[in-house]
Amino acid sequence: MGKPNGPCWWCLKALKWIPVIFIMTIVFWSYYAYVVELCYYTIKSYVQKAFYLFFFHILFLLFLWSYWQTVFTELGRVPEKFKIPPVEMEKLQQAESEEAQRQILEQFAQDLPITNRTIKGAIRFCEKCQLIKPDRAHHCSVCGTCVLKMDHHCPWVNNCVGFHNYKCFMLFLAYALLYCMFIAGTSLEFFIRVWKGELDGMERFHLLFLFFVALMFAVSLNSLFFYHCYLILHNRSTLEAFRPPMFRTGKDKDGFSLGKYNNFQEVFGDNSRLWFFPVFTSFGDGITFPERLCDEDTHTLLGEPQRWGDEAELDSPPHSGACSGTTLMK
Repeated sequence: MGKPNGPCWWCLKALKWIPVIFIMTIVFWSYYAYVVELCYYTIKSYVQKAFYLFFFHILFLLFLWSYWQTVFTELGRVPEKFKIPPVEMEKLQQAESEEAQRQILEQFAQDLPITNRTIKGAIRFCEKCQLIKPDRAHHCSVCGTCVLKMDHHCPWVNNCVGFHNYKCFMLFLAYALLYCMFIAGTSLEFFIRVWKGELDGMERFHLLFLFFVALMFAVSLNSLFFYHCYLILHNRSTLEAFRPPMFRTGKDKDGFSLGKYNNFQEVFGDNSRLWFFPVFTSFGDGITFPERLCDEDTHTLLGEPQRWGDEAELDSPPHSGACSGTTLMK
């Protein structure tokens, strides 16, 4: 990859922006094609023009705002208390066996709010960042850091999707889908007229491509958006959907699920007036997560919807059985 701030490093960093530049090129061309070629030159009715332009610009601005926030939101850093001190790191490197390393990590992490484990049941440790991984955090090789509640790295936004920008990413998908559907739906009539040969001139090429591009993106975004809706309602990340998180009691794909409404609120917050705007309203700090409450006799979820644990429960031991105990969030 080259040294940081070296020529190769800067070249690679610049190349990562190509997908973002491509997306923005398509978006601004679609703006020209729709506003100028369709609404200004092709549509004759002033009422129809005003109606189309009003709703188009609302979706356009919300889409750009969400995309901007997804791209440029900082990922957030893992707190210093999770980092291994130099003295402990030296002991870890000099340990003669895997079991010795495991004991060193266990001792250091005994006061940290973590419940996730490796497949072997050990403490999750990042060798590159030299820290204990918080629950649901993973190291991104592209970003070169551990990302809180990492979902995936998206080259189309040149950023990781994680705790701090997941809501913005979801709104970006939603508004992009609505934007494409609106363009495809309102330009269908004129696409048919171009296809029949009723419209001539340069605008016909823009209208043909506008409809096809909008339809193509709408189809591709549709499956991605509804897949992430499913993940939100089950409180899973993309990584957790492919590999369920490991707890002290074993794997549990629903280990962080609190019920569909609470799962939704964990990402979008409890202020419904802000649900549709790409501003951070998610619950928590990305380090600790609420506990899925279980009945010790039946191992079934108690109550609908699930409640958030209070401070008095912070020191209670995890429940046994299929449900895994995670650190409670105030």
